Amino acid sequence: MKYSPINPALFVSNRARLCQLLKPNAIAIFNANDIMPTNADGTMGFQQNSDLFYLTGIDQEETMLLLFPNNPDPKHREILFIRETSELIAIWEGYKYTKEHAREVSGIQTIYWSSQFEQVLTTLVFEAEYVYLNTNEHIRNASEVQTRDAKFINWFKEKYPLHQLQRVAPLMHQIRVIKHSIEIEQLQEAIRITEAGFRRVLSFTKPGVTEYEVEAELLHEFVRNRSKGFAYQPIIASGANACVLHYIENSRPCNDGDLLLLDVAAEYANYNADLTRTIPVNGRFTARQRQVYDAVKRAFEFAKSIMQVGVLWSEYQHEVELFIEAELIGLGLFDKTDVKNQNPEYPMFKRYFMHGTSHHLGLDVHDVWNRYRRFEAGMVFTIEPGIYIREEGLGVRLENNILITETGNIDLMASIPMDADAIESLMNP
Repeated sequence: MKYSPINPALFVSNRARLCQLLKPNAIAIFNANDIMPTNADGTMGFQQNSDLFYLTGIDQEETMLLLFPNNPDPKHREILFIRETSELIAIWEGYKYTKEHAREVSGIQTIYWSSQFEQVLTTLVFEAEYVYLNTNEHIRNASEVQTRDAKFINWFKEKYPLHQLQRVAPLMHQIRVIKHSIEIEQLQEAIRITEAGFRRVLSFTKPGVTEYEVEAELLHEFVRNRSKGFAYQPIIASGANACVLHYIENSRPCNDGDLLLLDVAAEYANYNADLTRTIPVNGRFTARQRQVYDAVKRAFEFAKSIMQVGVLWSEYQHEVELFIEAELIGLGLFDKTDVKNQNPEYPMFKRYFMHGTSHHLGLDVHDVWNRYRRFEAGMVFTIEPGIYIREEGLGVRLENNILITETGNIDLMASIPMDADAIESLMNP
């Protein structure tokens, strides 16, 4: 792995938190993600199942975790299964975890080869009353691919039809939203790498460069700092492209007088930063660009001021929307009479601000969450207001990552320039 070793205390703690939530006499089973094919004999890069990584730190295919906290034999309360290597695998694919290394990484002492899973499960499963299996229950999941978890569920039902199956995903959502201090360290490293990339782009950007050249500068800086690369598909949107929320073509020249919206960030150790900045291609905002930029900046500061322990996401989102509505009136895009006469099902502000202000962040960029759970200390959110004026070909979004604490919130990206004057100063040294 490119990243430095993570303290295994994180994974020991995470497993303990999950086991406290399981019903008595229960087993929980987790699978690694599959390696997905492309064409011919090609494959996509491997991305570990976030829940499995959260509980073990093992970053390898064909890995399984079995938890049985009430088993009378202590060595069967935590069992890790890893892929057995061979001389042929070593020649063609390189290093795979040894049992000793897997123990160091995960803190799990009982380790078998993946090929032994069914044999070991058979010796344990009839002692359990409940079996927790994993699925992707993210509210935005729209995948049509049959996952390894889905295939395993079908296999288990056929093999052991009389066991009581339970959903482990809600429990994982419950514990993953509260970040351990070691997780914050990984996020801060992803943010540090992201800042290095952004500062590099500030000195690189000028009229005539292309969006993909900017993408290349960022990728270079990220990888040279031990990141696998982008935390998500990068959005590098100049001019009117900034009004396309998920613009990922990144093919257009950056013209003199354009703004360049950069929704780009690095991953580190499977943890993800999430940054958005909007900069002037020529290093100077026009009066209108600055007017819109400052409105978004004020919305960011307002959202940050009300993101506190005890607040419900829907309440928070509504307050931000009302704030931006007032800013849009100030920008002359509509007036109070328009608001009074608007269709309540589609308020005026949604033409210019049509997305959520914040989402959880962690092992997934849109990390797992429960929208009805009030904000708590230890949660990490983005704050990302935006204003998109399609008729002017002008879009501005600003985004930082925020840690909520009992005494307020901490901007983990406070060192990354956001103020318009600071941006112009760095672009015109």
